[in-house]
Amino acid sequence: MTWTDLPGDRPFVLLATRAEDLPADEEYALFLRYTGLPPERLRRIRLEREPMPALDLDDVAGIMVGGSPFNASDPLEKKSSVQRRVEAEMAALLDEVVARDVPFLGACYGVGTLGTHLDATIDGSFAEPISVVEVTLTDDGRTDPLAEGLPETFSAFVGHKEAITTLPGAAVLLASSPTCPVQMFRVGRNVYATQFHPELDVDGIVTRIHAYADYGYFAAEELQTTLAAVRRAPVTVPSRMLRTFVERYAR
Repeated sequence: MTWTDLPGDRPFVLLATRAEDLPADEEYALFLRYTGLPPERLRRIRLEREPMPALDLDDVAGIMVGGSPFNASDPLEKKSSVQRRVEAEMAALLDEVVARDVPFLGACYGVGTLGTHLDATIDGSFAEPISVVEVTLTDDGRTDPLAEGLPETFSAFVGHKEAITTLPGAAVLLASSPTCPVQMFRVGRNVYATQFHPELDVDGIVTRIHAYADYGYFAAEELQTTLAAVRRAPVTVPSRMLRTFVERYAR
């Protein structure tokens, strides 16, 4: 199926928060590649640059959220004014998204935003260094439409300082890894978040490793070790979820 075969003409929206142009533009290119959407059907909004515009959720097919250097669990006094604004805008948007069960897929930062909305416990207990991990679908995950066609266990890129330790009852756990119990969950029928990055390939994560080398994800002397860690196993499966998301919700 090509994008021209998809029903309807409503665009998807990508909410982005990366201030650095190179990883920000590459992230958008990766979402375009793996969703199969042309630019006119994937509207990017760079929230680190400007306030979130008014979004009429009846006029969009679905919302995706990229990764972010922001950490939801940081103390308020450590958060920049931009991060505080973005979090407030995300909270207001998720009020409507969750209440209306609007199609939503948050990658990595989606766990922080959607998890916060649900009052989940988010802290550094299950942080994972930048690497490739083995993600395993739960029983609910194996039957979830977004995971259709995925093997029970697959390799995925991760790298995060915080994670959900406990999911509230309103959420359904869909996938876990040995070092992080909540790798993917769903709320309602159509609202999803992943801790791993379904949009990334090796080149994309290498770009981010260099771009965020001074952000505390690894020590300076660990650069080469980190680059080697993301090449230890092929990662080809998670990106299928993006195409599935688009094919399921295009309208």
